[in-house]
Amino acid sequence: MTIALWIVAVLLIVAGVIGTVLPALPGVIMVFAGVALAAWIDDFARISGWTLGILAALTAIAWLVDFVAGVYGAKRAGASPHALLGAAIGTFAGIFTGLVGLIFMPLAGAAIGQFVAQRDLLRAGRVGLATWLGMLAGTVAKVAIVFLMVGIFVAALVI
Repeated sequence: MTIALWIVAVLLIVAGVIGTVLPALPGVIMVFAGVALAAWIDDFARISGWTLGILAALTAIAWLVDFVAGVYGAKRAGASPHALLGAAIGTFAGIFTGLVGLIFMPLAGAAIGQFVAQRDLLRAGRVGLATWLGMLAGTVAKVAIVFLMVGIFVAALVI
């Protein structure tokens, strides 16, 4: 039974790392769930409650950064609520259109939403690009935090 639980913990962590760049999966939360399961399996002997608390804080920070980065990029460019809705729809649509869609559909959605709101093509393009850059920055930060979390987890197991 213990081996099966360790397999589940490792699968959660691996799926979480992949989910960090795929919006369809709650990647950071999955990584934390895998680490928490591993800590529980080991009776918190190698992965202490303090370590788990630090990883929980990193999980919250990653979630917050991911949310704030896209909104900040959009707001900085003066995005309308239509642009934010368009970016969300574009992100959702990108899940079903492959890697290229996943990368560029949020930009297109934000630009279309902004264009619908103000009928200004240049401004719509700026808002779309700013939203996309914000989301990209958020994803890069989230990936860095997830790798930090995995590094802390591995260090706790080894040391």
